[in-house]
Amino acid sequence: MPWVMDLSGRQAWASEAIAALRAAKIPLQPADAPETADTAGIILAGTHNQDLDSALGMAEYGRCRVLVFGPPDGRLKPWPVLEAGAAECLAWHGRVEQVAAWLQRIEDVESVIDSAPVRDTLAGQSPALRTALRDLVVAAKFGNAPILVQGETGTGKELAARVAHAVSSQRGNLVVVDCTTIVSTLMGSELFGHERGAFTGAVSVRTGACSGADQGSLFLDEVGELPLELQPELLRVVQEGTYKRVGGDRWLHSKFRLICATNRDLAREVSAGGFRTDLYHRIAASVVTMPPLRDRLEDILGLFARFCREATGARTDPDVDPAVQDVLLRRSYPGNLRDLRQLAFRIAARHVGPGAITPGDLPREDRPRAGHPTGHPFDGGPAADQDRNTYDGGPAGAADPLATAVAWAVDAGLGLREIKERAAEAAVAVAVERSGGNVHSAATMLGLTDRAVQQRQARRTDTGGQGG
Repeated sequence: MPWVMDLSGRQAWASEAIAALRAAKIPLQPADAPETADTAGIILAGTHNQDLDSALGMAEYGRCRVLVFGPPDGRLKPWPVLEAGAAECLAWHGRVEQVAAWLQRIEDVESVIDSAPVRDTLAGQSPALRTALRDLVVAAKFGNAPILVQGETGTGKELAARVAHAVSSQRGNLVVVDCTTIVSTLMGSELFGHERGAFTGAVSVRTGACSGADQGSLFLDEVGELPLELQPELLRVVQEGTYKRVGGDRWLHSKFRLICATNRDLAREVSAGGFRTDLYHRIAASVVTMPPLRDRLEDILGLFARFCREATGARTDPDVDPAVQDVLLRRSYPGNLRDLRQLAFRIAARHVGPGAITPGDLPREDRPRAGHPTGHPFDGGPAADQDRNTYDGGPAGAADPLATAVAWAVDAGLGLREIKERAAEAAVAVAVERSGGNVHSAATMLGLTDRAVQQRQARRTDTGGQGG
């Protein structure tokens, strides 16, 4: 049942709103804090303040979507509230039908995300992944325009395409074309087919991917590799549903959902003349960004267990020694999901017996450096202090301790984003400790909102108390 919180100070408009919603038979459970077991909630707020930010932060980490209503005069501005984590922010004008439709849409989307076709393909419960999946499900299930999936290598873009096809209303097949593996001179044949004798080696008619995707979905992986001379033809079939085979003179018809993926900045490619502007805007009708693994720390241990099961054929998740868990959570994954999967396969091949996966199961090249058993100086513990004091072989005050820690991180192969993230986690942990556990004081100390501190704390809790 959706919950409702009144943070307006019991203003008259808020009381009227609650009464109107209940009169419309919208079930609402009064709450003093977000009920994170539910999928949706409503907050009535007169102003944007710390209480609202804290409630939105708690709801976001509980996978709960929140509609915020402000006073009818519109003084509660939507953009800061949306930035703080709300799914919607509206001035209250008594439109109860809109609220009912919104709550139903939230329930429908979350139900799809938790369904087997999605859960079994893109596993994980991190806020970053849930956000991407919401965008994907809304575009695929409730729309019919092309979808552009973007993200770094190994973030699961093809898996996202398979999810989009599975939850859509398309009746036909999903046809996959990897634009990086096809010789550019044969790309036209791959997409549109060819007639017999169209070129040397064309000994028979080929139908092509557009024909195979009719009434289904066509997935172009790494669409940025598509040759410029073929882009107008792709634009035509996307817009008009018509195309010609290579060497043919008859117009053929195909109707499909186009899903594209890229690890390039296609907007920059357009500016540089490497990609057609009209085609870009056509394929990017809905854009979904798949998060890198460094933004999905909550998912790493679960994904590792899943990949180990895949490697061994086991039906249950393996036990993992805490020291190995620590390495998994601190390790950099340049190849994202592919990187973690290959690591799991290497470890599974070395593991013997029914016991837990232990430090000796890690191949030598995957172990932390000798002298740094915790894997990183930003973990906030005693080993971190030891690392900072001994890294350059000199006394503790011989150099700037922060510069020393950063130097260690660079030498350990960590990228700038990961260094910044782990430093931020450590700073929050220190501020909370210095303030005696008072979140508001810690947030003031760091110049953050209470919600930002709560998010960092939740992340540390979800990863077993380890930073970043």
